[in-house]
Amino acid sequence: MEKIFSESDGDYIAVKALEQGITVMGFTRGDETRSHHVEKIDKGDVLLLQFTQKTSAIKIKGNAEVYTKFGKILSGNLI
Repeated sequence: MEKIFSESDGDYIAVKALEQGITVMGFTRGDETRSHHVEKIDKGDVLLLQFTQKTSAIKIKGNAEVYTKFGKILSGNLI
């Protein structure tokens, strides 16, 4: 089976929306950090994201489960 990505590709995360209208934003690298991509996902949706040469940060607004190589993180007002 052909490998889809290389060892030099960035880390991946998965975001699972726990409510309607979760906002996921990607931010650029470099001298001026700015938003370069915005996605809206709804309850039950899962979005897979990758840190790349262009993307250095990802911001999640709303209640969601975020899965990383470090484990699961809850975003939003979940206690």
